[in-house]
Amino acid sequence: HDIDDIIISSVVPQLDSSLEKMAQLYFHTQPLFVTANVDTGLLMKVDMPSEVGADRLVNSIAALTEYGGPVVVVDFGTAITFDAVSADSEYLGGVICSGVGISSEALFSRAARLPRVEIRKPRSIIGTNTVDSLQSGLYYGTLGLVDSILERMMAELGTEVQVIATGGQADIIAPASLHVNEVREHLTLEGLRIIWE
Repeated sequence: HDIDDIIISSVVPQLDSSLEKMAQLYFHTQPLFVTANVDTGLLMKVDMPSEVGADRLVNSIAALTEYGGPVVVVDFGTAITFDAVSADSEYLGGVICSGVGISSEALFSRAARLPRVEIRKPRSIIGTNTVDSLQSGLYYGTLGLVDSILERMMAELGTEVQVIATGGQADIIAPASLHVNEVREHLTLEGLRIIWE
C-alpha cells in the first residue's frame, strides 16, 4: 500500500508486458519504462538511441548527477559495459564486452578438462594448478581488458575523467583497476530514483 509509482529498467523486452501487468494488478499503477525516449536529461549522441540499454542510460544519469562529467561507468554484469558521458550531459556511447562469468562458462563448457571455478582474486598471477591458473586468467584477463579500454576512453575524452564501477563483479575486479575511482553497488537503483524524481 505504500507504493505509489514504479519505474523499470528492463533489458529483456520479452518480460516487459509481464512487468507492466504486475504493476497494474498488484500496485494499481502504470509503470514508467526507461527508454531512450524518456527525458533522462542526457543528450543522446549515438547513431541509434533506441539501441542503448536502459541499464546503461540509468547508470549514466546516476554517475553524471553524482560526479559530473566527463564520467565513464563500468558495469560488471553479464556483459561488461563502458558508458561515456561528457561534461555537457551528452551520452557519447561506449563499449560492450563479454562478462567474466560468460568467459568462465565458455571455458568450462568448451574445454573438457577445465573445471568451473569461483571468480576471485588469486593468490598469485602464476597459478600452480589448474584452478589457480583459471582464476588468474579470468581475474587478470578481465582487469587487463578493463584498464586497457578505460585508458583509451580516457585519452579520447581528453580531460580528467571520473570512472565509476558497478555491477555484480565490480567489488572483485574494480579495486585493482588503475583507473576506477569508486565502486557504487547501487548505482542503477540511484539512477532510477533520479530519473523518476
